[in-house]
Amino acid sequence: MTSPVDAFLGAADSALRTLFAAPRASRPCPIVPADPTVLDPAQRRQAGALMRVNHVGEVCAQALYTAQALSTADPALRERFAHAAREETDHLAWTRTRLDELGARPSLLNPLWYAGAFGLGLLAGRLGDRASLGFVVETERQVEAHLESHLERLPAGDHASRAIVAKMKEDESAHAAQALEAGAMELPAPAKALMKAAARVMTATAHYI
Repeated sequence: MTSPVDAFLGAADSALRTLFAAPRASRPCPIVPADPTVLDPAQRRQAGALMRVNHVGEVCAQALYTAQALSTADPALRERFAHAAREETDHLAWTRTRLDELGARPSLLNPLWYAGAFGLGLLAGRLGDRASLGFVVETERQVEAHLESHLERLPAGDHASRAIVAKMKEDESAHAAQALEAGAMELPAPAKALMKAAARVMTATAHYI
């Protein structure tokens, strides 16, 4: 059994690594070898803003999964959340690397986004494992739709960013399917609407700040 102190230290370590350390991916970054990326300054700015939003999403994913793993008493479910967080670490590393390549910066509000997402993860966990899994399903569905919109908005010639976003979308879909298989409940419509509203505020702000 993990003691409360160990759990707290683990959560703190995850936060510090997410916000201040250079993330390391366990999988190679998706690429389209035959299609080099050539962008003009305006396209580079647009791609940088969109990838900053995607990077914020991965910061939030780390916070959510860490909080949900902390909240459950089920060891198997805790490991499921931890595994998803490890896959999301790949996304965190890929998007951060792409930001650097585009000459763009991460959101200045990342600590705020992390804290908010961590709080939501704790709340979801306190509502029970099925509700927590339902939160994963709805979150990943919304993220998948968000990434699809970015595939439409990214410059057509930005093959590097598009390859990353496409793979992220595939992974998010798999996480939702796995949560459903584990027994996720369907969240009520007001909860889904509130999640969408919060996501719109975050994405609109992170696009610029």
